Amino acid sequence: MANIHIEVLVEPFKENDPGAHVLAAVNALAEAGLSPEMGPFSTTVAGDVDVVTEALKESIRDGVNHGATAFQFRIKVIDG
Repeated sequence: MANIHIEVLVEPFKENDPGAHVLAAVNALAEAGLSPEMGPFSTTVAGDVDVVTEALKESIRDGVNHGATAFQFRIKVIDG
C-alpha cells in the first residue's frame, strides 16, 4: 500500500486562532489513529492512503458541522 502526506487548510482561516471548525477537523484525524501536526497555516498528516482518505472524510464532515466554509488540500505520495 502507498503512503501519502496531506496538508490541509480549513477555512475560515485566522492565524494563531483555530476555531471550533479547525479543531473538529484535526480531532477527527487524531481519532483515526493519525498524528496531525498543526502549523501556523495548515495541518499535516501522513499515513496509509486508505487510512488517511477515510479519516479525511470524517475530518471534512466534522469541520463543516462546526462552521468550516472551505478546505484546501495538498496531497503527495511518499512511497508506493
